[in-house]
Amino acid sequence: MASAALSRPDPADLFQLEGPLPQRRIVVAMSGGVDSSVVAALAARSGAEVIGVTLQLYDYGSAAKRKGACCAGDDIRDARSVADRLGIVHHVIDHESRFRDEVVERFADDYLAGRTPIPCIRCNMGPKFTDLLEMARELGADCLATGHYVQRVIGAAGPELHRASDPARDQSYFLYGTTEAQLDFLRFPLGALPKAEVRQIAEAEGLRVAAKPDSQDICFVPDGDYAKIVRSVRPEGGRPGEIVHAQSGAVLGQHRGIIHYTVGQRRGLEIGGLAEPLYVTGIDAAKAQVLVGPRHLLAVRSARIVETNRIGPLPAGPLTAKVRSLAKQVPVTIDGGFGEGASCTVRFAGPEYGVAPGQAAVIYAGERVIGGGWIDSTEP
Repeated sequence: MASAALSRPDPADLFQLEGPLPQRRIVVAMSGGVDSSVVAALAARSGAEVIGVTLQLYDYGSAAKRKGACCAGDDIRDARSVADRLGIVHHVIDHESRFRDEVVERFADDYLAGRTPIPCIRCNMGPKFTDLLEMARELGADCLATGHYVQRVIGAAGPELHRASDPARDQSYFLYGTTEAQLDFLRFPLGALPKAEVRQIAEAEGLRVAAKPDSQDICFVPDGDYAKIVRSVRPEGGRPGEIVHAQSGAVLGQHRGIIHYTVGQRRGLEIGGLAEPLYVTGIDAAKAQVLVGPRHLLAVRSARIVETNRIGPLPAGPLTAKVRSLAKQVPVTIDGGFGEGASCTVRFAGPEYGVAPGQAAVIYAGERVIGGGWIDSTEP
C-alpha cells in the first residue's frame, strides 16, 4: 500500500507518460543515494514495471567506501538493497574503463593545461546520459528517470529544461549539455519537490538510505584532494614553478605544481609580506607559472565559449548566464553561433569575476535552460 507521503505526488505528472502507467516500463538510474532511490520508489508505486540500473564508475580505495559518494562500493550495495526492498529488477554495469578514459583522465589533463575542469558535466554528457539512455532503450523502456533536481517542462516547441523549484537544490548548471533527443526520453521526478519531502518519502518507504548524506565534491576524489588524483593519473603534474605577479612580472615565490591552483583562488598561495591580498588571475601551463594579482584583475567583460549545446529555440528576450555552479545568474548577450558545437562570445552586462577557462557558461531565459558551452578564454 502506498504511504501517505507517497500519495501526494501524482505519478502521471511526475513521469509524464501517456496511457496507463501499469503498461509502461521505467528505467531508473540508481546511484545508491536517497534521491535516485526515491525516484525508484515513486516509479514502483506508480504501477509501472521498473528496472534499476547502476553504473559502477570507479573503485579507488577509500572513495569506494566514502558515504555520500556514488557509483562505487557501499553505494552500489545501497542501490541493490533499495531495489530488493521495492521488489524491482536491478542491474549493475561495469563502466569503470570508460569513466576513467572520458572523465578522470580528461580531468587530469585539464588541470595540467591550467584549466579548472568540471568532471560532473563530462560524466552527465557521457556515461550517465549517453550510455544509460542507450541501455534503457535496449531494455525497452518508455523513459529513463533520474534523481536530478531539474524540471522537464512541455513548451510550445517541445520539452524544455528548467531550473528546479527549490533554488538551493537546482542542478541545471550541470545538465546544460542535455540534448533535445535526450530530453525527449529523460524524466526528472524530483524537480518540483523540496529535499525535505524527498527524505520523508524515503523514510515512509523504509529505505535504508533515508538519512544518507548528500554527495559532496567530486565523487572519485575521496578526500577533496584533487591534486592527489591528478598525480596518480599524470605523475608529471607535480612539476614546481614560479608564482609571478601578473602586472609587474616579479617572482613572488615558488609553487608545488599548477594542479594546486585555480583562477580566483586566494588561500594557499604561501606568499607573505604583501600590502594587499592577491588572487590567482591566470595559469601559464607551458611555463609552469601561477599568475597572481589584485582582485580587479579578475574582472572580465566577455568569455569565449566552445562546443556549445542549445536546448530548443533561442528566445528573443533577455538572457542570463552562470559561469560557476554557485554563481548568480547575470545578464548577458551572445555574439556568434550558439548550439550544435559552434563557438560564440558571451558578453556580460557588468564586470564578472572568477571566470575560469575549463568551467562552463550556462545560458538561461528566466527559469529555462537554453544551453551552454565550455569557457575557452576571457577578455579583461
